[in-house]
Amino acid sequence: MANIDSEKLSQLPCEMLSFNILKAPAEIGPRLGKFALPNRRVISTPHYVGISSRGVVPHLSPDMLKKRTNIDAVYFGLEDFTERLPIRTPPLYNVPTSEAYASKLKSFTVLPDDRISILGPRRIPAVETPKSNTKNGVSIHTSVGFAELNVRDYVTAMQILSPDIIIGLADVPQGDKPSSKRADKMDDRTCVWTRDMIVAEAEREVPADTPRPQIFAPILPTPIELQMFYMDHLVEDDMLKHISGLAIYNASNTPDLPYQLLHLPRLAMTEPSSPRKLLYDISLGTDLFTIPFTTAASDAGIALSFSFPATSPSPSSSTPLPLGIDMWSPTHATSLTPLSENCTCHTCTSHHRAYVQHLLSAKEMLGWVLLQIHNHAVLDRFFSGVRASIANGTFDEDRLAFEKLYEDELPAKTGLGPRVRGYQYRSERAGESKRNPSAFRMLDDGGEKLEEAQVEEGAVPSPGVDERELEEKGFAKPV
Repeated sequence: MANIDSEKLSQLPCEMLSFNILKAPAEIGPRLGKFALPNRRVISTPHYVGISSRGVVPHLSPDMLKKRTNIDAVYFGLEDFTERLPIRTPPLYNVPTSEAYASKLKSFTVLPDDRISILGPRRIPAVETPKSNTKNGVSIHTSVGFAELNVRDYVTAMQILSPDIIIGLADVPQGDKPSSKRADKMDDRTCVWTRDMIVAEAEREVPADTPRPQIFAPILPTPIELQMFYMDHLVEDDMLKHISGLAIYNASNTPDLPYQLLHLPRLAMTEPSSPRKLLYDISLGTDLFTIPFTTAASDAGIALSFSFPATSPSPSSSTPLPLGIDMWSPTHATSLTPLSENCTCHTCTSHHRAYVQHLLSAKEMLGWVLLQIHNHAVLDRFFSGVRASIANGTFDEDRLAFEKLYEDELPAKTGLGPRVRGYQYRSERAGESKRNPSAFRMLDDGGEKLEEAQVEEGAVPSPGVDERELEEKGFAKPV
């Protein structure tokens, strides 16, 4: 690895991001902190980061996010916007800025300017790609197919879009556990790409009062001992002083981080499947989280119902409580109670279970909007309780009580979610059924039964299909 140009690095301004650790254990354990950027909302940690899809948090318009939620930061995956880069310039790059939106990324997505924007190479959860990463870049899934994103194009995106935080490019494989030889390549490539990003930002000339994106160095999902080459360079002064945080792809690596990195904020780029896994990652000292199960629950028609610290409604009850309520259940059809008792979110204060159940049954988009608002409010209260528990020194006891009171996993999906689009799910493997029903049916051979199933599924013709041509070949549009 070539030596980093220290003279170029010295041209970078002092860090504008402020992270203060308010309470931390002597060794391993949860910690409290304050995460702040100029002119942005201050985030008390531990906390969560909203996850976007194609530029918006699913089911939430920008004005709804601003008025009805307390989401302080949103993560964007660059692959959602690149289209045919580098053959064609993405439309996102040509968006004009204004006084209200100095960042092209915020101007395009209409994210409120006081919220923190975080840009990474891939969306969360990432779609598994058929091609592996190479020494030149990472394999991505764009809206027009699979492609490769190299460090040069990623740096260009960082400088044009001006996110508040940029996640360093990392050689993170999808699928099977990497071999030791593959782990060595991951270590080398990530080290080089991180260096290249820092040097490229040092070479850029901008006015002194222009804020620069804060670089979060990635920590690979392999054991720390397999990343020592990268770690040794990361803790050197000419790199360390220009890194504002860490993006951790495996929270279990947190206790093994070099002591020189312990003062930095930690963003978990993980996919916790339940609050129990989330509490485990918090216990290791992680500060910020990306939590896909929030939107997954909303899509499934599940209203989250857990709280922390846990309070048992019946001391003698031995049956674990569910982590969520299935709003598809017909038992809610006449219920005038809110989704959760004592919940102060817009959904619970303005509507009742019967209304939400009706919206889902009628496949009205508003049903999933209201669930998404409620589920993020549940997360807000959950993390508020976590921070209070850490401050009181009772986190370990409260965590055990939570695990005893609630079930291990979220309820299984029973109803239909919103129609799935191509960029919303993982690649299909051989033998897997399609996520959506067929949009057309044969006129004979049980067509009536298939038609009823399609009506129930809410199927619609796929975009770009010539309906007249299909009808001439013996297909008919669904009712």
